[in-house]
Amino acid sequence: MASGLTPIAAIDWHTPWLQAWREVGSPLGLRVAEGVPVYRACNDALSALQANKGWPHCPVQFVAQSELPEGQAYEQFIHDTQRVPTRDGLHDFFNALCWMHFPLAKKQLNLVQATAIQAQGVGAVRGPVRDAVTVFDENACLIQLPDLIWGALLARQWQTAFVTYRSLWHDAQIQIFGHAALEKLVNPYKAITVHLWRVPQSIPLTQWDAWLAQDLQSAKLAQKPFLPTPVLGIPSWWSDNQNADFYQDDQVFRPPKTATATA
Repeated sequence: MASGLTPIAAIDWHTPWLQAWREVGSPLGLRVAEGVPVYRACNDALSALQANKGWPHCPVQFVAQSELPEGQAYEQFIHDTQRVPTRDGLHDFFNALCWMHFPLAKKQLNLVQATAIQAQGVGAVRGPVRDAVTVFDENACLIQLPDLIWGALLARQWQTAFVTYRSLWHDAQIQIFGHAALEKLVNPYKAITVHLWRVPQSIPLTQWDAWLAQDLQSAKLAQKPFLPTPVLGIPSWWSDNQNADFYQDDQVFRPPKTATATA
């Protein structure tokens, strides 16, 4: 990647959705902007982080995309080699950051994918489990919030969830997991939708990775228990949503269906 202003260098690390990624991501982005390939910058950062006893062990290393043999499934390669093929660009940059922050959960997702590939082969139809893993990996948003808000979101009662219960959002904990969602949010727009995955209130932030690695089981994923939600509706995440009319756009905040999602 050429030096100078690049998409990675232009990331605004002060946005609410990047708060959890800033400490590692901001200096890493500066190295990439200097011309260091993403995979190499990530490996260097990972070595430094793991020298700190407080940082979790990451089970993979990052390699150039050219390391992936032609015709081999990406997920199977990671499972077999513990190496993650990484291109220069926002998408794989955020994927690497997620591996650093959620190593146990990412390893579990990869195991579920590889197991499905071994059982079914690599075909045009992925099947419900592999489809769900892809949705989670690309677009999940982890959220811990009061039951009142969750119930309103399930019912697509957007005014209730985001306006009536606005003050209750102070008690919510939110972290975007999906690297495609993070990539989109570099240039935010109203219609960006994430897939919420609820974390129990009893799980502290420091244990989210371990909890998630246990929660991401094939049977649960196959049910696709996601809650699609326009992410910029979250109070304090987007200045435009201070006006209640923001949520009246039914092309983004779609009205309830006859059958709502289940918890």
